[in-house]
Amino acid sequence: MACNPDVLRHVPLFALLDDDELAVLAGQVELKRFALRERIYKIGDPSGPAYVMVTGHVRVNTVDEDQQEVVIDEPAGGDFFGFASMLDQTPHQTGAIALEETVCIEVDRHDITVLLQRKPLAGLDMMTVLGRQFHASQQLVRLRATRDPNELIEERTTHGDRIADSVARFGGSWKFIISFGVVLAIYTAINVTLGHSAWDPYPFILLNLFLSMLAAIQAPVIMMSQNRQDTKDRLRGELDYDVNRRAESEIQGLARKLNLLDEKIDDMGDLLRKRAS
Repeated sequence: MACNPDVLRHVPLFALLDDDELAVLAGQVELKRFALRERIYKIGDPSGPAYVMVTGHVRVNTVDEDQQEVVIDEPAGGDFFGFASMLDQTPHQTGAIALEETVCIEVDRHDITVLLQRKPLAGLDMMTVLGRQFHASQQLVRLRATRDPNELIEERTTHGDRIADSVARFGGSWKFIISFGVVLAIYTAINVTLGHSAWDPYPFILLNLFLSMLAAIQAPVIMMSQNRQDTKDRLRGELDYDVNRRAESEIQGLARKLNLLDEKIDDMGDLLRKRAS
């Protein structure tokens, strides 16, 4: 199905193209309809066209090392997917499936080549849009990298966890050691002074019982706090890993697309110079 230039005008990637450039591109691309649960492409399929969302709902996913499905993206209207494989002509690293009746713009390398041959400056417009997305991804990574993991940890903290942390914090402080030493000194001094009428004469059997009970309760509470600290460290490590992985994936993908477009523009420039000479 032929594509209307007005549809392309609402696609961020083509937003800077003028009317003539949109007309050229609209004459090349096609509108493609997908039924409910229809697979657009799957992992390992040869390089083919890329797609731009118009209406509907698409899920882009992949499979991790544990053979678990991971949802990569659910593009909204105007978003594109499958461009990396289309540009560098490699098999698809992800799969895409329509979750409802969906309409997409189908774009292949030939369409981009024709556009650049007829309108070389259109490549600069598309590179400008990709550059903006590149900076937006960098900004997103910076914001997520500076996010305090303690906020996420506090959301999962129960009342019992806070009590355990408070007990461990006080039990491991000089305030506890000094106050506990003072109490022991006063307790033993009073019982020694009272002599035979003391309620806990030497060797302070009642005091030993209290200390044993205190140690029996305090030890597991402190261990609970230590386990929570291990959980915090693991969560911080997972957040750092997720941020680094997203940053690497986004930056490499956008950089690859920018490099490919830059090479194509250079090829068009060489072709124009040869024709001019």
